[in-house]
Amino acid sequence: MDCRVVVEAAVPVYDVETVDEAVRIAISKTGEMLNPDLNYVEIDAGTRTSPGGEQLDPAFVAADEALVALELQMDVFNVDRDEHASRVARKEIGKRLQNIPLKVLSVTEIDPEESDRAEETPVTDDEGSAGD
Repeated sequence: MDCRVVVEAAVPVYDVETVDEAVRIAISKTGEMLNPDLNYVEIDAGTRTSPGGEQLDPAFVAADEALVALELQMDVFNVDRDEHASRVARKEIGKRLQNIPLKVLSVTEIDPEESDRAEETPVTDDEGSAGD
């Protein structure tokens, strides 16, 4: 089974004045941390809502510092189930985004025709090998 996993990341940025500047810097910073190993991960500004359901900006800026919500989308191939895909994505992204909180937002199965494109995502098992 092939899955598309969307992970939310809370990326801190410093010396910013506007939400747009914070989002641009957070995307650039995240891209630098993921490349070249995970250059196939798509990075987008995340969505936030207030408890009342009101749509909020993807970043919260205070005292020239910001916390930016980003959504990282990664395709994971040849996994057993959704939980396995989730673990693989969190592990691969988490290794490169140290000290950045991650939360899996969604795991969806990819249509077989769509996953026939080049399989760019290496699959590593979270449990490791017990015989080492």
